[in-house]
Amino acid sequence: MLPMERLAAKRLLGRSGVVIPPILFGTSALGNLYRALPHEEKREIAAEWFSCVEPPVVLDSAGKYGAGLALETIGRLLAELQIPSKEVIISNKLGWKRVPLAGAEPTFEKGVWREIDHDAVQAISYRGMMECWEQGCELLGGAYRPRLASVHDPDEYIQGGEDERARGRRFEQVLEAYRALSELKGAGELQAVGVGAKDWTVIRDLSEQIHLDWVMFACSFTVYRHPPELRELIESLARRGVGVVNSAVFNAGFLTGGDFFDYRRVDSVSDPALFAWRQRFFALCALHEVTPADACVEFGLSDPGIVAVALNTGNPRHVRTNVDSVISKAPEAFWHAMKEEGLIDASYPYLG
Repeated sequence: MLPMERLAAKRLLGRSGVVIPPILFGTSALGNLYRALPHEEKREIAAEWFSCVEPPVVLDSAGKYGAGLALETIGRLLAELQIPSKEVIISNKLGWKRVPLAGAEPTFEKGVWREIDHDAVQAISYRGMMECWEQGCELLGGAYRPRLASVHDPDEYIQGGEDERARGRRFEQVLEAYRALSELKGAGELQAVGVGAKDWTVIRDLSEQIHLDWVMFACSFTVYRHPPELRELIESLARRGVGVVNSAVFNAGFLTGGDFFDYRRVDSVSDPALFAWRQRFFALCALHEVTPADACVEFGLSDPGIVAVALNTGNPRHVRTNVDSVISKAPEAFWHAMKEEGLIDASYPYLG
């Protein structure tokens, strides 16, 4: 992509009426995930979003990110950059509420968020959604409001129940949370309601119980893992007019050389097959002059039921790299080789 070019492609998010580009920008770095970024660096990241993509630019955020710091920072940065509200679509994942910091460090996700001045507590219920919605709007500063909303990681919340009965109660609480989101949409506060989860079966179960406008899969549909059952679900959702966004297409960084696979640290002793797969993947990428990141993103967008991919970075220089990955295409010979080597499903119909 040339320095002044901007990605102009747009797609409908299912039948929601919301038009988005094929890339969403994650914002956890603005909440000081793993390191506290200086404000100037955060501003550079935000400026790059609008430099690389024709509006509207879509930002994926959450009250959990830095106990609301990410939302607060988004509102401040958009105001500083004088971005008109119509040129940005904010998606807020609800379910965590900012509360005062009582001790030296936050009690949620210890060791993950750096230099934040608040704590966060989970609030997944009808009332919790309403409180998280109002707080999120306040943190954004008033000039900007989310157009998309979802319950944050309902799969983890449900699976946190100590037994089947408790998990059933939690599932009902998630349904109550969606009743609140449905009311907000009905009142014109929201344009579209969705769900994001790492466990795609929870997305399937929820989509059978409630009306969803969009879904976001995380670590589920990747070049490494793409079960036929999930492909069938994506096709079913598309038929129903539900937009599909794909996230964590690097399996939390492992597929591009990181030490974490699906957010757990791995090593070659305990996971030899995983490392062997990656070594063969890297070798084919080198042979065909394809970067692993580009291959991951292209595969993650290849199913026609997928509308966009969500990518995240805490480095301003990597924003454009991520956008370039969305438009990059590997040679067909690469995808044929991936099938011949058994690295992707030989029956996968959209590549190779």
